[in-house]
Amino acid sequence: MRNKEQELREVQMLGLKLPTDPRWVNLAEKGLEEILTDHAYCEQKAATSCISLIQSYPEKSDMVKELAPIVTEEWGHFRMVLSELEKRGLQLGRQRKDEYVNKLLDFQKKGGSREERLLEKLLTCALIEARSCERFRLLSLHINDESLRDWYHKFMVAEAGHYRLFIDLAKQYSDEAAVRKRWQEYLEREAEIMKELELRGDRMH
Repeated sequence: MRNKEQELREVQMLGLKLPTDPRWVNLAEKGLEEILTDHAYCEQKAATSCISLIQSYPEKSDMVKELAPIVTEEWGHFRMVLSELEKRGLQLGRQRKDEYVNKLLDFQKKGGSREERLLEKLLTCALIEARSCERFRLLSLHINDESLRDWYHKFMVAEAGHYRLFIDLAKQYSDEAAVRKRWQEYLEREAEIMKELELRGDRMH
């Protein structure tokens, strides 16, 4: 059996300050249609976020080159979730308000230079990917449906790579010391957000 110390160490590998409440997996699998619906829209929004970064910063040629295939990958993930819903005779529901992401967006520094705004966007994306990775990992380990364990493991691996990419891009386009400082501020705020939000099994975050 994994204990709380193990959970905490694994989460800290991603930089996260607070592990997900272990009850979340049990809540999620009780309403599979709901969690798959939210997962689908998370993948769709991830693709949209990458497109927005490309449109806003076309001069960042390295970033454009790195994010272009991520757009395709995230949209492919959206289609994978749709396929899983169909396979199980479930329906894609309506998109719901994402309180977690909205709170992170509220934490972004407003104004500033284009470079400073880029850093805020990249760190927000990195944090969303890190938390998604952590939750996909929990599902890959603890969900009762064995076929879904391998399925979620694939998403976990992808999100880990995306998290690392966004951090690397932040360091490429901003002073590394500034990135480390602001990243720690984001991690502290994200832990507060996790405590503020109601534990819900119908949300990926």
